[in-house]
Amino acid sequence: MTRHTGDDGDEASGTGASERHGDADDGTRSRPGVPELGRDEQPAIFVPDDEEGEGDEAAGSGAGEAMDPRTSTDPRTATDQRTATDGGVESATGGSDSAELDPDAYDPIDVFPEGDLDLRDGADSCYKCTSCDTSCPVAEVDDEFPGPKFQGPEQWRLKRKDDHDIDESITSCSNCMRCDDACPSSVPLSQMHNEARGQFVEEQMEKLSLEYVRNRILANYRTSARLASVVPRLSTFAMNFGPARWAMDKVLGIPKEREFPEFATRTFREWWRDRGGAQVENPDKRVAYFHGCYSNYNTPEVGKAMVRVYEHFGYEVMVPPQKCSGTPMFANGMLKDARRHAETNVENLVAAIGDGADVIASCTSCSMSLRQEYPELFDIHGIEDVSDHTFEALEYLRIHEDLDGALAESGGPEDDRELAYHAPCHARNQGLARQAVETFRDVDGVEMEDVGDSCSGISGTYGWKSEKYEKSMQIGEEMFDHMEDAEGEVGMTECPTCAMQMEHGTGYEIEHPLQLLEETVVA
Repeated sequence: MTRHTGDDGDEASGTGASERHGDADDGTRSRPGVPELGRDEQPAIFVPDDEEGEGDEAAGSGAGEAMDPRTSTDPRTATDQRTATDGGVESATGGSDSAELDPDAYDPIDVFPEGDLDLRDGADSCYKCTSCDTSCPVAEVDDEFPGPKFQGPEQWRLKRKDDHDIDESITSCSNCMRCDDACPSSVPLSQMHNEARGQFVEEQMEKLSLEYVRNRILANYRTSARLASVVPRLSTFAMNFGPARWAMDKVLGIPKEREFPEFATRTFREWWRDRGGAQVENPDKRVAYFHGCYSNYNTPEVGKAMVRVYEHFGYEVMVPPQKCSGTPMFANGMLKDARRHAETNVENLVAAIGDGADVIASCTSCSMSLRQEYPELFDIHGIEDVSDHTFEALEYLRIHEDLDGALAESGGPEDDRELAYHAPCHARNQGLARQAVETFRDVDGVEMEDVGDSCSGISGTYGWKSEKYEKSMQIGEEMFDHMEDAEGEVGMTECPTCAMQMEHGTGYEIEHPLQLLEETVVA
């Protein structure tokens, strides 16, 4: 068995999964959860500029050889030889030289040329009920933000026109994705926002502007954290030094009011390597841990809790090479950066899935990215398999283990705990809003209060921009008030940036549900 123990995910993984796929042929056993790689691959959606030619060339050897109704002598197709539009939809005008519409062929969506990503059906599903607008935390505090209905279906129709630029307000969307959850018609709003934001940044944003440089730094947090972790104590001090904070605010637009998180003196991957990798070997119960950037560089105690809890339940934990999930890159329109990271993640996670593992994430934004945003935006081989096999850490145990029984037998934590729990937006979008409260509500010695369904306001990098800081704090006011009214003075959430905002707005210590689970069950 191969253990992935290298730091930062850049090492060779040793014996490949392909060398072990033949194990089932000897009749001993079959591996659980082995997917058929690429079985649900979708057409290319976001494709970097340097790859577009390859896609066109590939299409020529397949679909291009199919019967062309414009040249075919087949009587079934020769009777109607209208010119096809960009997306292969017959033109309603009867050809480029025709000035009159054919009423029988007219389709309202034909007036909007189709590009790599066709969301016209989704746009047409919007009947302007404004549920998305009323659920948007940014629209609630920013009168100039037009809201997700405009940013989604309305702008989607407009930006299909060659002469229409994407509205700059798309950069004010925080990517909380609450609009997806609110829409009664399943309009792919966040997918539209991600695509529009990516096109705006690629085609309209000045690459030498301080805003672009700032956003690029925030989007690539893994790079900054990796460098800072070389000298973690010095980095923590320097990045929170008063004059340095003032300079970052004035020059880059990173608010001086924010405190940078402390960098761990030993990263999670260093701890994992030093302990010798997995301590449990169980080919029938395997999970591949996607720890993400924050649990690696800032809160390795969350990753350690995840490993110890899963090993307590008999799981063999794998920690494959990995990069950032791409969440901050999506929020800042850096889709090319996100794709590069996604390619590494998908390759290594598919190998782990081939070894019988499911993918577990302790950050709800990471699990959301792997589950939803990856297959929506990229066409990487095996990406649907990663989506289908990804779970949030507590969610997976609630599905596969008798967690209630284990907690009842434990007798509760050593000391009584009173906690104020906030469900992140990205947890709500996965149907996980109440899972922590439901898990611990009957545990002796634990009092957990849900502080409401409001957004924390930080939304990843949104609250780390000087021009958005006050708005992020206005959005978070309701959560702050509810936390202050709660009995406990310790907060709890699955999202690391929500934890930053909760601590920043209340001064409370913030924990992850996995830490309480470790304290209760493992200890």
